[in-house]
Amino acid sequence: MENSVLEQFGFIMGDWIPKEASIAIAKGKQYIYYKAGIHDLRIQAGQAVESGSVAASTYIEGKRIERLMEPSADGSAYYGIGYPVSIAGESSALVIILPPDYPVRQKQPLQFLTGKLEDRWRPVAIDKVSHIESSQKKTWFYAEDETYCSIHTLKNLRHQLPDTFLPVHRSYIVNIHFIEEISRDLSSNYLLTLKDGSMLPVSQNYATSIRERLGF
Repeated sequence: MENSVLEQFGFIMGDWIPKEASIAIAKGKQYIYYKAGIHDLRIQAGQAVESGSVAASTYIEGKRIERLMEPSADGSAYYGIGYPVSIAGESSALVIILPPDYPVRQKQPLQFLTGKLEDRWRPVAIDKVSHIESSQKKTWFYAEDETYCSIHTLKNLRHQLPDTFLPVHRSYIVNIHFIEEISRDLSSNYLLTLKDGSMLPVSQNYATSIRERLGF
């Protein structure tokens, strides 16, 4: 009976959430239902809920949770929205699982980035930025053969950039318009070559979302 209710619940939710979203329901310390969308984390019924996940936080705090989850050792990055629900009188959590760049497409994007170049600050139109990097506890962006230092963190920028920007690694976000080609390295991981000759690694945890966005 409970499985039938969960199936109906997933079907109804699937009618209004984005097609790229997956739906997971957790009760106690394990998932009891999963409906895969385009962004599929391959969760199985009976699988343990990972500590610190959106499902775990929603269950513990008993309130709506919305956050970007960085990839774990054996999982992919995702943007999760958790809702506390009750199933058969027991506290549970329903989680909508979306691609990590989902918030970027929902908010008014940045039109420019202001960066420091030597002792000067310069606003740069966002469409001129080829990629953004987090290195040595600083954020750098690259535009027209110049390297700028930004006061923003990479994590915060992910929520503010236009949808032409794609997270490809925990340390890199790339402007799709500046990608020259996509190849594989010796370990069969994807490697991006940009039009300025820069080469950026693609983390395995971001590979699925990159294939979805770029359609290959």
